[in-house]
Amino acid sequence: MTAKPPGDIAISDRLDQLTALAAGDRVSLGWILEQLHERAFGLFLLILALPCCIPFLYGVPQVVALPLMFVAIQIAIGRRVPWLPGNLAARQVTSDSLHRLSGRAGPWLRRIEAVSKPRLAFLTRKPLDQVVGLALVLFSASILVPLPATNTVPGFAVVVVAMGLLQRDGILVLIGAVLGTAWIATLIFAGATLFSLIKGWLGL
Repeated sequence: MTAKPPGDIAISDRLDQLTALAAGDRVSLGWILEQLHERAFGLFLLILALPCCIPFLYGVPQVVALPLMFVAIQIAIGRRVPWLPGNLAARQVTSDSLHRLSGRAGPWLRRIEAVSKPRLAFLTRKPLDQVVGLALVLFSASILVPLPATNTVPGFAVVVVAMGLLQRDGILVLIGAVLGTAWIATLIFAGATLFSLIKGWLGL
């Protein structure tokens, strides 16, 4: 049987392959990035964002949020290959976390793969993918907000956009962008409302 070219392997299967390669108790983000030879930007975005989709999960989202933003910035400026500086590349996650993530995310990724297909592909190519990158920077920044459950919605938005970029599916990119933008708008509205309430309480 002829092996599939790397780019033809389903994203969920590629995630399984990555976790199978993880040796030792912990792996660095730099190691993960080195394994993603093909479709590196989309896959790395996906892997970084998946832990952020889990409600009330603390620790891992805080490890990956800053590298996620750094990668999004590189998409926005048009880099071809993702790169992490030494301090971010050295951040580590446990191999067990990767295995659990693959097990939990696999069924959902397969559902998305089943309905996605190349359409509105111009949204996944330059220059519009750079605009998407700017949106991803904002979504990643909101994950850093130190409030309970604030990582889930933007994390899911990044996952959907990443799947859209990987599958060349502009519809998924749009859905993820709308979801993330709605979340940012909600944060801004909530912040403005809270600020107004505090001003009223203080009589300012």
